[in-house]
Amino acid sequence: MPDWEKRFRAPRVGLPQWAREAPDRSLFVSNATGTFELYAWDRATGKQRQATDRPNGTVDGTLTPDGEWVWWFADTDGDEFGVWMRQPFHGGPDEPAVAGLAPSFPAGLALGRDGTVVVGRMTEEDGTTVHVVRPGGEPVEVYRHRQSAGVGDLSHDGTLLAIEHTEHGDAMHSAVRVTRLDGTPVAELDDTQGGTVELGLSVLGFAPVAGDARLLIGHQRRGRWEPMIWDPLTGEETELPSELPGDVHAEWFPDASGLLVEHSHQARSELWRYDLSRGRLTRVDTPAGTISGATARPDGSAEYLWSSAAEPPQIRSTTGKVVLDPPGMRAPGSVPVTDAWVEGPGGTVHALVQKPAGEGPFPTVFDIHGGPTAHDSDGFAAGPAAWLDHGFAVVRVNYRGSTGYGRAWTDALKHRIGLIELEDIAAVREWAVSSGLADPERLVLTGGSWGGYLTLLGLGVQPEAWAVGVAAVPVADYVAAYEDEMEALKAMDRTLLGGTPEEVPERWAASSPVSYVDRVRAPVYISAGVNDPRCPIRQIENYVERLAERGATHEVYRYDAGHGSLVVEERIKQVAQEIRFAQRHLPGRGPDRSGQPASE
Repeated sequence: MPDWEKRFRAPRVGLPQWAREAPDRSLFVSNATGTFELYAWDRATGKQRQATDRPNGTVDGTLTPDGEWVWWFADTDGDEFGVWMRQPFHGGPDEPAVAGLAPSFPAGLALGRDGTVVVGRMTEEDGTTVHVVRPGGEPVEVYRHRQSAGVGDLSHDGTLLAIEHTEHGDAMHSAVRVTRLDGTPVAELDDTQGGTVELGLSVLGFAPVAGDARLLIGHQRRGRWEPMIWDPLTGEETELPSELPGDVHAEWFPDASGLLVEHSHQARSELWRYDLSRGRLTRVDTPAGTISGATARPDGSAEYLWSSAAEPPQIRSTTGKVVLDPPGMRAPGSVPVTDAWVEGPGGTVHALVQKPAGEGPFPTVFDIHGGPTAHDSDGFAAGPAAWLDHGFAVVRVNYRGSTGYGRAWTDALKHRIGLIELEDIAAVREWAVSSGLADPERLVLTGGSWGGYLTLLGLGVQPEAWAVGVAAVPVADYVAAYEDEMEALKAMDRTLLGGTPEEVPERWAASSPVSYVDRVRAPVYISAGVNDPRCPIRQIENYVERLAERGATHEVYRYDAGHGSLVVEERIKQVAQEIRFAQRHLPGRGPDRSGQPASE
């Protein structure tokens, strides 16, 4: 078995979450059976058991505060439309968690210590609704709005509810409302000033101790994400001074004495502890790389999921221990990343570069991240590592719209979406060629989701630049995608483009790959999930039909899942097909360095 396959097959575990009233009871995600599923873990006994078992996997779940129940979201083959189910922590039959609520897209969930449940729902008919279910009672609707919203958190005593909402119409920047459980408003925090200012807020959680109504909030008032504490009962706001240059996320320590701070900057991340009584920020010793989630434990320690581009993920503790080691083989390492800083039309663009052994110029893959409000990092990724093993250099670009470089960089993505990102990718491409890294005749543009969208758009807007395109679950026909996609994404698209397709048709046309399909020269590979609610299948078929009409070289792979697959074998199959397609269509390609053909 080649190393690239081992990286996919090696068992992995996600960061365990733990029950707030029963810290020894945890829930984590693992692919140990070949499909990502939820696992219950009793730390007191060491016993682990698989809690869910579905053909296309399960990753959305949580524990009740007392640790007695595992909740998980049941959709149909990845369509993200369904209901919450539950089962006893130590095993037993699944049952509907909330009676009386029809299937929907999820819009947040909060579980109270006394058994109170708050369920956020989103449907095309109703927009966003929030329902409160008291122990033994029926669901009561306490919130409804056409714009996207979601459940933020429930206070420790179960009397206050925080809701993130975008009633002002800007789906990229939320306001926060705190209500009683009957929906009666208590307080409102809105940095958007009704949508006229591009500042957002996020709910990070109520203080986890009795008698404390304070709410930890993420804000963007100083040009990046930072935490502050807001008391909705008094209106008092306490901004936490920080000289950290990147985005800062935080969560309470269980005794509310301080905050566990996760700092993300220039594609790396680190942990800090903030002592509230002393106003002191202290760095926690963690290795260089990326922390993909952290949680504070009752004993004052913290657990975190760490990796780097060269080293596979580990669940570590600040005590120095490895918290949870998956069974079986360990994934082989890969190639470290180096940083490239390139001047682009909108400012300096950060790219992460990996290259195989030997001398360039190399056939080079531009692997474009999704989101768009996300970023590539110095973290372990089996996909880029597979391209490297086959002799390709890999370049990943944190274009305008990416997170981790300040609010202005993220919010630059407006009205000319797609075209803005492609300008940044073009600047990095020119650097890669001029530096001797990349062979200009053997450039592959690839990505999934928003990265797949940018791939198809780039093949049409920059047809002379790319030799091959490989797009996974892409937006291909933007108007048709808008008509069929889930409601939250419709709101996001209206924000990004400044209106509906009827209101600003020229913007939608300028940013839609199908508008440029007749200009595509490169062979195109497309993979699509037939149940995908984010990049629906019909709009992809529209694009493929246009390719076929003009006899363009293309290949399409459709599979029975949603926005990507949680099945390891399926993912391996897709990566093998993508690499094989690129190898077949690149001019004068060199030998495959994997040790065996990509089809094996």
